[in-house]
Amino acid sequence: MEQKKTDINSIIGFILLGAIALWWVYSTQPTPEELEKQKTERIQDSINKVQQQKKSIRTNQAAPIQVVSDSIAQLAAKNELGLFANSSFVNSNETTVIENNLLKLTILNKGGQIKEALLKNFNTYDSLPVRIIKDNNASFNINFGTTDNRILNTKDLNFTPTLSQNGENQVLSMKLMAGSGKFLEYRYEIKPNDHMIDFSIRSQGLSNVFNTSHPVNLEWDLTAFRNEKSIKSENMYTELYYKTEGKVEYLSQDDNETEKGVNWVAFKQHFFSSILLSDDAFKSANMVSETLFEDVETDSVYTKNFKLNAPLELKSGELNYTMKWYYGPTDYKLLKTYKETDIEEVADMGWGIFGWINKFAFVYIFAFLSTLTTNYGLIIILMTIAVRILMSPLVYKSYVSSAKMKVIRPEMEEINKKYPGKDNAMKRQQETMAIQRKAGVSMLSGCIPAVLQMPVFFALFRFFPSNIDLRQQSFLWADDLSSYDNVINLGFNIPFYGSHISLFPILASIAIFFYMKMNQSQQANMQAPQQEGMPDMQKMMKMMIYLSPVMMLIFFNQYASSLSLYYFVSNLLTIVIMLVIKNYVIDEEKIHALIEENKKKPEKKKSGFRQRLDSAMKQAQTQQETQKKGKKK
Repeated sequence: MEQKKTDINSIIGFILLGAIALWWVYSTQPTPEELEKQKTERIQDSINKVQQQKKSIRTNQAAPIQVVSDSIAQLAAKNELGLFANSSFVNSNETTVIENNLLKLTILNKGGQIKEALLKNFNTYDSLPVRIIKDNNASFNINFGTTDNRILNTKDLNFTPTLSQNGENQVLSMKLMAGSGKFLEYRYEIKPNDHMIDFSIRSQGLSNVFNTSHPVNLEWDLTAFRNEKSIKSENMYTELYYKTEGKVEYLSQDDNETEKGVNWVAFKQHFFSSILLSDDAFKSANMVSETLFEDVETDSVYTKNFKLNAPLELKSGELNYTMKWYYGPTDYKLLKTYKETDIEEVADMGWGIFGWINKFAFVYIFAFLSTLTTNYGLIIILMTIAVRILMSPLVYKSYVSSAKMKVIRPEMEEINKKYPGKDNAMKRQQETMAIQRKAGVSMLSGCIPAVLQMPVFFALFRFFPSNIDLRQQSFLWADDLSSYDNVINLGFNIPFYGSHISLFPILASIAIFFYMKMNQSQQANMQAPQQEGMPDMQKMMKMMIYLSPVMMLIFFNQYASSLSLYYFVSNLLTIVIMLVIKNYVIDEEKIHALIEENKKKPEKKKSGFRQRLDSAMKQAQTQQETQKKGKKK
């Protein structure tokens, strides 16, 4: 009898069949999100079934049969919800409203969470009421495990509402019942004329229900709706802020951070913010900021998506957190009234010295001017005049330095002729500095005034776009000073420029062109004659004269028109101030006489720094001369 041999082809076939079977099993396995969705659907089906059976009992006389069906539905709900099965008897779609003169909150039974947050005194760019929360764009949830091995989410369960008064305050208690005397409660308390709502989370009788091996997680998500005319600007200033260990931080456009000791988290939507504050800092918190569209100019109803996930600690087996919600404008002055919270940092006024200038100067100057007129365009012009008057001594000092340099320029040109070539560069520099020192002229005296004006420029660059007082305020052809002032809609998009033409940036560009033309002649006087091997600063200045207005035109076309208005008026005033100083203040003959007098005076004793600098320059000059002699030999 012939022995049967192993067929290698059959073995390979069985292996392939097994691999295909394994691939099919794993590929058809539901994802965690799908499992969670299936679970939620089962819970909702159970709740719906109970509610349908209750309705049938009320309308059908065949009570015994319906009671049996009702009991079956209750068993099904208990199977899914355990001790919280009684929540299925609460109507999930019912809502309760609490409100004051500023804010209207609609609280949904399902999840016990805010279904709608309406700000009464604000409208969107298309004249609709501002609703920070609407159309299921936000979710507040507590995820927890139970001792009977269930994982539950409060957003899927129905709370029982109880509305009451506490003096002038409205109080809404939302309880998730778990049997006699056992519940999880959300408590909302709204005060008159306040955007801040007291909020607390507490449990009672659940110490034996919470599974301590599973963390109790607070989850808060919000997809920000577009409220402003310029979605590009709104996206730029829509950010997630948080306070951790005494410092206020923020997430960049797309970021994910986990921090310890988080006191509050703010979902900022440019001019409006949702802030959750906790008296007991979250031991840790994971925060996510997501940009929904790579193209920030996409015409969308949404801007960004924010997420917060923070484990909650049990105290003696129970939850007990005192918190606050803020739903309102991102107004620095208003947020500052909530002392010792630092939430005013959400209204970003800039960092370092720029923030200090805004917080301690411009905020108060703007507030004072607002008492004089209600026309915010005029307020910006008055503020610009005030800033330019304060800056005028610096402009004057710069012009005086320019005039002095103009007077001694012939002598500096003589030095260049006397010591030509690269080999004499050090000697030339020494002689130039000696003349400037005798004449009482310093190159820095012209640079420092310009440098001192830069912080003001950058401070206002943050101040105007963050100032909610300018929102939807019109001036001349601009219908909203917090957005661009489009006078022509192109109907097509130009990269980097946009799909419209704004007039204020054009005017600002023209003004900066003439300012830089005038400034060029001043800078020409300030500069020493061009030396060999050095870049031609005059050519660079000419290039900037044409480049700066173009940059202004492109960059500011989609920015707040208030910013372009400020720069237009500021450059116009600077031109006027420069002309006045040049023609009516500066006397070149007097300056020349003063310089000649300074030259006759004995030179002042040099400072230690000046002595070391001169010594180093002489040493370098000696080395150059030695090297020069060595080359000749």
